Amino acid sequence: MLLAPLPGEPELRVRLTWLSVFRTIATSLLLGVFALRLLASSPTRELSREDSLAFLGIGLVYVLSLIYGLWLRRGRVGRTAAVVQVVGDILIASGLVSATGGADSPFSITYSLAVIAASILLSQRGAFVTAAACSGVYGAIVAMHLMRLGAHPPTAMVVRFGFNLASNVLAQFLIAALAGFLSRQLLAAGGRLSASQAELGRLATLHEQILDSTPSGLLTCEADGRITFINRAALSILGLEAEAARSMHVQALLPGLPGLERVPRSELKVETSRGPRVLGLTLAPLEGTSRASRLIVFQDLTALRRAEDELRRADRLAALGTMAAQLAHEIRNPLAAMRGSAQLLAQDVQGDPGVSRLTTILLRESDRLSRLVEEFLRFARPPKPVLRPVGLELLVKETMEMVQTDPLSQGIELELDLQPVTATVDPDQVRQVLLNLVRNAFEAAGAGGRVRVALSSEGQMARLTVWDSAGAIPESHLGRIFEPFFTTRSGGTGLGLATAYSIVRAHEGRMQVSSTPKAGTEFTLELPLAAEEVQGASTSSG
Repeated sequence: MLLAPLPGEPELRVRLTWLSVFRTIATSLLLGVFALRLLASSPTRELSREDSLAFLGIGLVYVLSLIYGLWLRRGRVGRTAAVVQVVGDILIASGLVSATGGADSPFSITYSLAVIAASILLSQRGAFVTAAACSGVYGAIVAMHLMRLGAHPPTAMVVRFGFNLASNVLAQFLIAALAGFLSRQLLAAGGRLSASQAELGRLATLHEQILDSTPSGLLTCEADGRITFINRAALSILGLEAEAARSMHVQALLPGLPGLERVPRSELKVETSRGPRVLGLTLAPLEGTSRASRLIVFQDLTALRRAEDELRRADRLAALGTMAAQLAHEIRNPLAAMRGSAQLLAQDVQGDPGVSRLTTILLRESDRLSRLVEEFLRFARPPKPVLRPVGLELLVKETMEMVQTDPLSQGIELELDLQPVTATVDPDQVRQVLLNLVRNAFEAAGAGGRVRVALSSEGQMARLTVWDSAGAIPESHLGRIFEPFFTTRSGGTGLGLATAYSIVRAHEGRMQVSSTPKAGTEFTLELPLAAEEVQGASTSSG
């Protein structure tokens, strides 16, 4: 096989396009040189037949270049297109040489252009084949020129024509060798460049996949705070879209950031579309960058901090529960004796109004202390829940019907968003928790306010939320709201939410609260689903 395999169609199309551009430029230069030669020799003389043929040949080159361009634009590109262009270049060069003096033609250099084109399109072997074809055609043109001079042309002319032929043939093969070598080197360099680009592309893809799969948020920014990169985990943590994040300033994205100097480790609380988040972040300069770029690495510590708070709260509740149980036990017996004595005293002094009034006060306050002691005992030793599968939707509806008779519910808009959910709970204890939360919500919302109770399932837990529109719990109180004896309400004991929290914990559930004046207050209860409900959810998801 004389011709080496051609490159792929996209690369060959690029080469043919550049070759057509080069041919057009070279032809335009030749046209200019030929016109200058004619003007320099005799500006007023008419064009000879040879001159007209030369101009015709140059015009033919432009026409063929246009045809090649249309072919490249609309047709498939392969070996045929490359061979047609090279053969066309040889024919055009031969026509120009034959029409402009044969062996003495100044356009014999156009054969070199055909050889260079062949080395680009058909590799080095194709260049040598083209050089041989150009030499053969040029030799035939020289021989025909000599034959037109007669049987015995002048020796000097024969020598000159022979020298021109030999020098042109030698030039064609030298150009074929050099151009072929350069083309081969260019092809090898292009292959290495393509391999390097492919490897860089794979590395870039791998780098992007690693950054996107990293659970930590990664963010880079310039010294002026302009964000240059943010990964998928960071967008998820902050609840943002990529385009919106890249157009923001880092201080707007992470308000409260302590500046762009090196920060070994710190925590930052930020507000996001998904609610408040506690971030643990590290900030360091990026080494090797031309500008003062910074790398910020952060993790979402919200769930961890919440779990720590719940553990601390559970420890405090256990300690306070033990103390409350002991205190209630110590108070209960003396209180019973005091109340009995007050009853006897009231019987003996029935005729004295002043003493009767005092004994009435004593009995009333004794009863109040007795109820408080009972609440202490329920908090300290809550009854063990009697668990069974319960349809929470029906339980919530019944509880809401009962609570709507409460005077606190007057003038309040109550919304229900309940899905059928079955959970393994003690219905009486869950009703007690729900009553406590809803009554608190009514009292906080007030007349004209709104309260919403929602029920759904998430994973293996039932999710019950009680929301009110007031959002009146200060942030400083949120961490203590489930502590016993903590209350901001006049006359409250501070045991209602603490007892509710203990009941939810006894069900192996979770209870959380969030409150802002803008978003309102929301208590969230998570209780274990019934086994059959969990199995049904797993089957449907599978």
